[in-house]
Amino acid sequence: QVHLAESGGGLVQPGGSLRLSCAASGRAYSAYAMGWFRQAPGKEREFVAAITWHGGSTYYADSVKGRFTISNDNAGNTIYLQMNSLKPEDTAVYYCADDLPKRPDYGGTFYREVGGDSWGRGIQVTVSS
Repeated sequence: QVHLAESGGGLVQPGGSLRLSCAASGRAYSAYAMGWFRQAPGKEREFVAAITWHGGSTYYADSVKGRFTISNDNAGNTIYLQMNSLKPEDTAVYYCADDLPKRPDYGGTFYREVGGDSWGRGIQVTVSS
């Protein structure tokens, strides 16, 4: 069973930056992709960013393009989300998602296809002055 350890959340002022990390352990194979989703109070979970292990292709939600950058380490176990120019509307619980299948995009209701064992516990990001 895969264990996902998320870190790096917290409180930041508008315009500030945070870097999230997600370390995966216990997976016996290479996942096609990993990613980040977020869920604000009273809203559905939404896609933020994803990255493939082979080739390093990246995918972003329109709302974060140009502000967020997803990356991974060479070992294939950890992904990062560098979040710059943060806005109050970025406030949410951010979830790491493991073992994402090949898709043209990960938006919309794709998150419902992710198995319960493939989610991290979530980490709070609050953007407020």
